[in-house]
Amino acid sequence: MTHTIPDMDTVALALTDGMLHFELAMAYEVFGAAPVSVVGPWYDVAVCGPDTVQVGRFRLEPDHGLDQLPRADTVIVPGWADVDEDPPAELVDAVRAAHEAGARVASLCTGAFVLAAAGLLDGRRATTHWAHTQALAARYPQVVVDPNVLYVDNGSVLTSAGKAAAMDLCLHLVRLDRGSSIANAVARRLVVPPHRDGGQAQFVTTPMPAPASHPLAELFPWAIERLDQPLTVTDLARQARMSSRHLSRHFRLVTGTTPLQWLLTQRIRHAQELLETTDDSVDTIAAATGMGTATTLRRHFNRTVGVPPDTYRRTFRSRTHPGPTDSGQHHQLP
Repeated sequence: MTHTIPDMDTVALALTDGMLHFELAMAYEVFGAAPVSVVGPWYDVAVCGPDTVQVGRFRLEPDHGLDQLPRADTVIVPGWADVDEDPPAELVDAVRAAHEAGARVASLCTGAFVLAAAGLLDGRRATTHWAHTQALAARYPQVVVDPNVLYVDNGSVLTSAGKAAAMDLCLHLVRLDRGSSIANAVARRLVVPPHRDGGQAQFVTTPMPAPASHPLAELFPWAIERLDQPLTVTDLARQARMSSRHLSRHFRLVTGTTPLQWLLTQRIRHAQELLETTDDSVDTIAAATGMGTATTLRRHFNRTVGVPPDTYRRTFRSRTHPGPTDSGQHHQLP
């Protein structure tokens, strides 16, 4: 299935010496190349920084200076390597100016320290790598630091936890802009899960098991193939050959959430994709996702996504099937 994208958003990667290359490369992979199923313009990605920038072991030549950040639709601030050192004033001022100009600003990992220095996190909930959440809270007491989540979306300001959570946030941005179906296509291209449940607390003392090594490895795909069925915790436990209590314990360890909440999340994600890619009625989608009735689907969908299914469909179908008068207001860096 192909997806037509009518508009091109400008994404600026904000760099100076002392940034982390992993988060930078990850963001560039997500926003710099469209999946083969996408027809039309993708994101216009620009690397912005002063002269030549030292990023870890690599030296980069930015496309533009930091003064171009306010021209972008979205500004991404990768991880800041030394959280004990104040980020350069030039970077902080440019990020603040971009936000004041209307740009959506997102930090990856310890890039939250740059956003905090710019005052963008004052009074807002935010996160960063779990090893640095206490330092962020101590240095910027105006920030409401949440150490337990993978990312925080405040609308125009977003922050992610460490490393892999940067991918979660980048895919979340694509999902907001293009819909779940296209975000899923990006995830498939990069061979990563399109959405992970739970928070980063699960990684602090116990690492995530390898895909084939944990006790629920075979249960997840089994359940996802049966989302149209009224699965219960007992059904899942029977399939996993363990008691309901042990199942709940393993679910909390692996996903950070409960079996029923995980199931609900999968049902909502599947409903989003069906709303974007089919003309099926809400009743049909409710049956296909195991919600039973359109009323139940609307209640859970509205509570989880924030809008009713019909509104969601109109929004993302209009983006992927533009009419003759559709025109987006997007910046383009010179």
